Amino acid sequence: MDHDVLSSLRSSKFSPSTTFLPVSPSPLSSSILFRFLVYGVLVLSLFSRHVISASFDVSSIPFEEGYSHLFGEGNLVRSDDDYSVKLLLDRFTGAGFISSSMYQHGFFSAKIKLPGNYTAGIVVAFYTSNGDVFEKNHDELDIEFLGNVQGKKWRFQTNVYGNGSTSRGREERYTMWFDPTREFHRYSILWTATNIIFYVDDVPIREIIRNEEMGGDYPAKPMALYATIWDASSWATAGGKYKVNYLYAPFVAEFKDLVLEGCPVESASPLGSIASSCYENGLELESRDFSTITYESRVAMRQFRQRHMYYSYCYDTVRYPFSLPECVMVQSEKERFKDTGRLKFGGSHKRRSRRRGRAPIRVEMGRSDEPQQPYEGL
Repeated sequence: MDHDVLSSLRSSKFSPSTTFLPVSPSPLSSSILFRFLVYGVLVLSLFSRHVISASFDVSSIPFEEGYSHLFGEGNLVRSDDDYSVKLLLDRFTGAGFISSSMYQHGFFSAKIKLPGNYTAGIVVAFYTSNGDVFEKNHDELDIEFLGNVQGKKWRFQTNVYGNGSTSRGREERYTMWFDPTREFHRYSILWTATNIIFYVDDVPIREIIRNEEMGGDYPAKPMALYATIWDASSWATAGGKYKVNYLYAPFVAEFKDLVLEGCPVESASPLGSIASSCYENGLELESRDFSTITYESRVAMRQFRQRHMYYSYCYDTVRYPFSLPECVMVQSEKERFKDTGRLKFGGSHKRRSRRRGRAPIRVEMGRSDEPQQPYEGL
């Protein structure tokens, strides 16, 4: 505001009978008002973004504090501040990292940006596993991003294995509502003694509630967190129809704001002693905001599954004539799927002539095995 006008206002004395006449705003005052409104909108926008990103009360840690290099010499690049890392895939090798400790339950999270351009045959995985310790009865929780041909979007899947139950894959596959190659998005896995929740950008997309009928199929042994990028040309895109094209290499997946919340344990410790030592930590974990799905979040989850889930093992009656015990049949979902577990409308519904088994371990991938793919992917 102009200094002379401000002084005039301060020195003015108005009586109750003073009459005010409407005055047209000067160009100067209009400009000031416009700038004030723009500034206010920007502040509100930044505040809203902060609130959304801070909906989970978690803290990121530097790479050195919680992780170590897994494989791919030279293809893991850490940032100067050690709060982000890049994994590269070239014609020689992929890359990966692993948490320095195993955890008995926890919340595992990272912001990830996926490679762009032609990415067919590529898998970027963010998952928990104990396959290196329990080779024949391992547990695993997967988020796997499946590359695609140029012009087609990335897709992703979640999966759950407990006690070596690889013959009973629990895959769900989804499309995305954003381009994961343009900016970072947060992906999270919650694992407690009672439930498992997969998150994308604080939106729950899948929940598994433990029940007695699941038995050992519910992951119960300590697991480490893994992140990898690797060549999965044999199955990742259209059932192996499209392979990795190394003319586009190197393919770069970026990870930042890494979160490890849980009870770190020694892998060789007896399970009974682990359960006892992690009891208090487990109660604290289950009390956190990310362990409970609110009404609003459940609505968001239902909308996501209606719009973006295109395969679910729970509705795959060809593969599982009797649904697995944790499946909760939602009638509105069931009506959208064929007996192969795939959508009735849109996409490819071709069944494979034979089922693909779990492939042997590829040592350089840091994986215990490849996910079962009973039908051709999109």
